[in-house]
Amino acid sequence: MKKLLVAFLLICTIFSASALPSGFAKVQLGMSVDELKDALKKDHQFGYRGDRDVSLSPTDGETLIETDATYEPFSFLERCWFQFSEEKLYIITINLDQSKVDHYSVFSELCKKYGNPVEISPKKSVWRDDSVIMSLEKPLALKYVDAKAYEKKTESSNVQKTTAEQAKEHFLDSL
Repeated sequence: MKKLLVAFLLICTIFSASALPSGFAKVQLGMSVDELKDALKKDHQFGYRGDRDVSLSPTDGETLIETDATYEPFSFLERCWFQFSEEKLYIITINLDQSKVDHYSVFSELCKKYGNPVEISPKKSVWRDDSVIMSLEKPLALKYVDAKAYEKKTESSNVQKTTAEQAKEHFLDSL
């Protein structure tokens, strides 16, 4: 009977959680640079000031838009970064104003809406589905990542693990 009750509660938890959001407010993963700029102009909580907030990476031609909402009196946001790959928004990073909202409140709300995180550590909590990786990182940042674009970029990367990373992995494997 206990096993049946536990299974029922687990199924209820899984089905009560909503699909992960693909962005914050009107800013959604997959947008073009122009679509993002239009959305930022219409939403003052981001503190977007126009093209002076846009920069290009000279090595790979990718666009990064940074905004500063610290001067927006009614915004819960601070600095935000929007990263593009292949001309599509694939990472949204939003630093939240710690004087207006706390980590526990955000974490609790995310758990209520999307279920328990699939990964949790002292540094971050991570929720995933097939299309989005959402994380709440300390001290207080929300990150939305296009899972498919991220996977594609990491697969094409030839970055080798450092000796310290390899040693840590070896140590953990030996436990």
